[in-house]
Amino acid sequence: MAEPTPANWAAADRYLADTLVGHDPALEAVLAAQREAGLPESEVAPVAGKLLHLLARISGARRILEIGTLAGYSTIWLARALPEGGEVVTIEAEPHHAEIARANLERAGVAERVDIRVGGAIDVLPTLLPGFDLVFIDADKERNTAYLDWAARLGRPGTVIVLDNIGRAGEVADPASSDPKVIGTRAALDMLGTDARFEASALQTVGIKGWDGIAVAVLV
Repeated sequence: MAEPTPANWAAADRYLADTLVGHDPALEAVLAAQREAGLPESEVAPVAGKLLHLLARISGARRILEIGTLAGYSTIWLARALPEGGEVVTIEAEPHHAEIARANLERAGVAERVDIRVGGAIDVLPTLLPGFDLVFIDADKERNTAYLDWAARLGRPGTVIVLDNIGRAGEVADPASSDPKVIGTRAALDMLGTDARFEASALQTVGIKGWDGIAVAVLV
């Protein structure tokens, strides 16, 4: 039996990605461009990107909202899941990140399906039309509850909501944590558990991104 170490978590993650995701030149080019531009390496893991893609397909999503574009890695996974005429609206606070993302989306052949809105999500969200079928939240954790509230306002009954990075290396279980990201994540999980608009669960994950997790909710 393998020891439960970060190195072995990462090895198992790479095995799963090799087996279930495979070689993808367009997505690998995104990561290369992201590193070259000096952007944070905070994109979802390949297996998580594929999971987002499958959730979008399973839910039949035609309009997808993404909060936090970075270099467009998860955006491409979501855009590829869309049927003809579908759209991803993705919000990115940093203009330079959005510029890198645009080039990556063009290279991947999905730019026509994606509308990048540049600006702080709190400012952009009130300008959007409701009716999203899936919302992926992967931005500043301190505002997670505000993003969940907007996801509910902009969704409909049956809308799927995915909240990333809820594990926080296990610190999410510590009510005394002073880390603003942990505090924001705990507040979001409390909201998902008590707000009647959501039905939710969560999974811890380990892998190339360390000890983390996702929450998945549906609007009721």
